[in-house]
Amino acid sequence: MEKYIIRGGHPLEGEVTISGAKNAAVAIVPAALMVDGPCIIENVPNIVDVMLQFEILEKMGVKIKQLNTTTFCTENNGINFDSEETFEHMTKLRASYYFIGAELGRYGRARVAMPGGCNFGGIRPVDQHVKGFEKLNSFVRVESEGFISAIAPEGLIGNHIYFDVVTVGATMNVMLAAVFAKGQTVMENVAKEPHIVDLANFLNQMGADIKGAGTDKIVVNGVERLHGGTYSIIPDQIEAGTYMAAVAACGGDVLIRNVIPKHLECISSKLEDMGVKIDMYDDSVRVRRTGPLRHTNLKTQPYPGFPTDMQPQMAAVMCLADGSSHITEGVWPNRFRYTEEMGKMGAHINVFKETAVIDGVPDLHGADVLAHDLRAGAAMVIAGLAAHGTTTVSQIGYIERGYEDLIGKLRGIGGDIERVDA
Repeated sequence: MEKYIIRGGHPLEGEVTISGAKNAAVAIVPAALMVDGPCIIENVPNIVDVMLQFEILEKMGVKIKQLNTTTFCTENNGINFDSEETFEHMTKLRASYYFIGAELGRYGRARVAMPGGCNFGGIRPVDQHVKGFEKLNSFVRVESEGFISAIAPEGLIGNHIYFDVVTVGATMNVMLAAVFAKGQTVMENVAKEPHIVDLANFLNQMGADIKGAGTDKIVVNGVERLHGGTYSIIPDQIEAGTYMAAVAACGGDVLIRNVIPKHLECISSKLEDMGVKIDMYDDSVRVRRTGPLRHTNLKTQPYPGFPTDMQPQMAAVMCLADGSSHITEGVWPNRFRYTEEMGKMGAHINVFKETAVIDGVPDLHGADVLAHDLRAGAAMVIAGLAAHGTTTVSQIGYIERGYEDLIGKLRGIGGDIERVDA
């Protein structure tokens, strides 16, 4: 079992380059199933989840060729739906369900293992996915053996779909299926996150007809086929935000390259409230912190609100701020398991249902802690970098699902961190 060893208490200085967006890539890679001919995907993040998806595609019969470190070419010449090895790989993925939309849209049937991946309070619900697929004229069954199957014997037919809650996963998944549905599909009360826009742009580049991504209403006019093409995935908003939070917690001066500054405004605004200086350029942001941190409050919300995937990282910063800060979790209420780990490092955090009250302390100290999920793990790394002494982070497999070359990038800006075999 591998661990991170972090010797903290050093400011961060230098430059770091952000990789392609995990949350976009995990939907775009399965969407390659829908494309006829070579499909070239650029700016692919080299992370566990995405590489697993390429392995799944390959086991299904898709030809995969890596052109360089961040570019892959896929070519679908017919697939095998029922590989047990494929199902086993899917259970390791949080985003396995995107294969349902891609398979159902392209072939009129799908059978996918239930999502795995992060655990912060139970299985993520798929009821809105099921509702959307059924509205498109398919029959869906959640099997007791841990599979979801769907079939549309008469073909998918466009329809009006109103989601009961704003959901990123169902928005992307149903949009995938609707690409080949006959007629028009109107999706309302949809999520607006940047990775939803990126998936729509990818599909449109390959010949789909999707309008409205990034608003609360998406209209999909069905097409008969998608052709090959080339597409570059957007930079990762959450990876960039994580490095911004690390600089805020540790102090220092870091230029973060390959970002879309507009996607970071909700994060930048909160950090500026805390006394962090942020300069935005065309495709980079400079983050500086030399003085004390001020307390603040935040509530996680769907985009363009503050992202739930940045909540634990911001908590690590708030632990070192003057006064009392409050976090209200408006997306995943059970996402506070990491607070017990931060308590081992001297943090003062009390959780009341969906709210965490964080009383800032002058310093954190090193400790042995666990990464309970992907973003909680990133928060423990930030806390370790800011703390005095040595911190050991276990269960790092969660972290490496979503951060490319975390060790190399942190070392490049002065972080004292190494990966060791326990």
